[in-house]
Amino acid sequence: MNRTAVNQLRATKLRAALIQQAWVGNRKEMVAATCRAIRAAASQGAQLVLCQELHTSAYFCQQELVERHDLAETIPGPSTTLFGALAQELGIVLVISLFERRAPGLSHNTAVVIERDGSIAGTYRKMHIPDDPGFHEKFYFTPGDQGFEPIATSVGKLGVLICWDQWYPEAARLMTLAGADLLLYPTAIGWSPGDDAEERARQREAWITVQRSHAITNGLPVLAVNRCGSEQDCQFWGSSFAAGPQGELLAQAAIGEESVLLVDLDLERSESVRRWWPFLRDRRIDAYEGLLKRWRD
Repeated sequence: MNRTAVNQLRATKLRAALIQQAWVGNRKEMVAATCRAIRAAASQGAQLVLCQELHTSAYFCQQELVERHDLAETIPGPSTTLFGALAQELGIVLVISLFERRAPGLSHNTAVVIERDGSIAGTYRKMHIPDDPGFHEKFYFTPGDQGFEPIATSVGKLGVLICWDQWYPEAARLMTLAGADLLLYPTAIGWSPGDDAEERARQREAWITVQRSHAITNGLPVLAVNRCGSEQDCQFWGSSFAAGPQGELLAQAAIGEESVLLVDLDLERSESVRRWWPFLRDRRIDAYEGLLKRWRD
């Protein structure tokens, strides 16, 4: 879609949907379930639909297995063709997540934004790649090389980031400074079997709190969608949510249940909030050189 058309279509009121799902066991059934959920969201007026991280497969990064590189696909490719046709049919902007095969031995964890006419509006390659017990993503994914650039669509400029990116205030701030209207976080995060109830509560609350803080400090809405259900040694905690530009919770899904979470956003509210809380105005950009260092010795 050309830039003029995007600007003409953009609205200040936006109904968004977050698709929270559990892995069903095979790709064909999972894709079918996702398509049904997207249709349900569109039937309830959603103009923007956000899918969870790596939603066409299991979260395969719990183990380092060479053969799992076969899950990677090209862009354009099977997923963008299928979901592009669905976005065009329903007239929605759709954000999908996939294991991108860029070249032999070179792959990314990539979000694709599909415009309502079925075209690819843009992509974002995950920048921060974890390597932790049960989350061996460095074995599979090359860090993104596109920077932090919002993707222009008919519903606004989408600051798409992915999972581990959500812990970094620098990523949220750079998306904001580049003109993002809202931040989107497709996610796959959960608990290990050894985590007791208190530790589980701390982890989940930290996850919610840090993203609400991105909404507050940047004065814009945040949408975070997470997997649910158990896969091997991980119980994904769901809890997908939307927060407004003061960090207020606008909608939230349950921990263990699949959900099509709908939320109505007022994109004009960011202007008012930033006038009350002018964090961007008062930044001391002359004193932040230290942020470009790994550590201040």
